[in-house]
Amino acid sequence: MAPPPLLRAVIMGPPGSGKGTISARIIKHFGMKHLSSGDLLRVNMQKKTGFPRTVAQAEALDKECQIDTVIDLDVPFETIKCRLTARWVHPTSGRVYNLEFSPPKVQGIDDVTGEPLVQRDDDKPETVTKRLQAYDAQTKPVLEYYRKKGLLKSFSGTETNKIWPHIYTFLQTKLPDVSQKDAATPR
Repeated sequence: MAPPPLLRAVIMGPPGSGKGTISARIIKHFGMKHLSSGDLLRVNMQKKTGFPRTVAQAEALDKECQIDTVIDLDVPFETIKCRLTARWVHPTSGRVYNLEFSPPKVQGIDDVTGEPLVQRDDDKPETVTKRLQAYDAQTKPVLEYYRKKGLLKSFSGTETNKIWPHIYTFLQTKLPDVSQKDAATPR
């Protein structure tokens, strides 16, 4: 049996652009592994070792492995700001609610426990604005770096469900859809 094809892809996009959702769909359809730089960043910050998202990091990554493609989620900042500022969480369980498209049954209250929901400091309007400005300043050079290398593929839109079909079609040119194979295989 031949080994599955290898594709090293980087998914870039501002906080709240849908990277986690897109990653989950890529895993489901193409059987790829997922490493979240956000998760890695939080771990490195806790260890105080740092994890910059800069051209220097991109160059260092190139020395370690060959990146095959960079998927850029180009979502307007105003859309992201609305998404993130509408996000509330149940701190104990980590359940996430969004007042726009998945609100709790009772505003401000967790559906399961009846306990209060909180808005993370990261999701408060003033913090979101600062995060998006920082992302823009840091990331433009990185996107340009990958564009010059011919690796950047940008997908624009305001909804993950509308961006996903375009990403899916793009990835189908590089990888087989394992979910289709699984669906056709009797269990």
